[in-house]
Amino acid sequence: MIAATRGVVVVGDLSVAAGVSSTHLAQRFKEVVGVTPKRLARSYRFAATLLSLDPVERIDWADLAAGAGFFDQAHFGHEFREFTGLTPTEYVGVRQRFLREHPGHVLDSWSLPTD
Repeated sequence: MIAATRGVVVVGDLSVAAGVSSTHLAQRFKEVVGVTPKRLARSYRFAATLLSLDPVERIDWADLAAGAGFFDQAHFGHEFREFTGLTPTEYVGVRQRFLREHPGHVLDSWSLPTD
């Protein structure tokens, strides 16, 4: 369910689907997967958001945040900084710099780590 929804899933719905309590699901998930279902969902959602970014085009951050299932742009910015250590605008700047410094690179259309 997490992968199918690209991380936009309510963890309570996962426990209902699995027929276990949310506490039990989190414990078993952490044992088997290594992280809680909430953390995995956040990672999927963030990765999907990064893959949707086009650093060459103008980005409507509010639209991107809403499309990724964030409550508002402030939550999106907080999550972005938590994952990358950068604001969304700073991250795009890093991506743009990469594109300028490595034109035609095979990775020029991929989301990249910050440095």
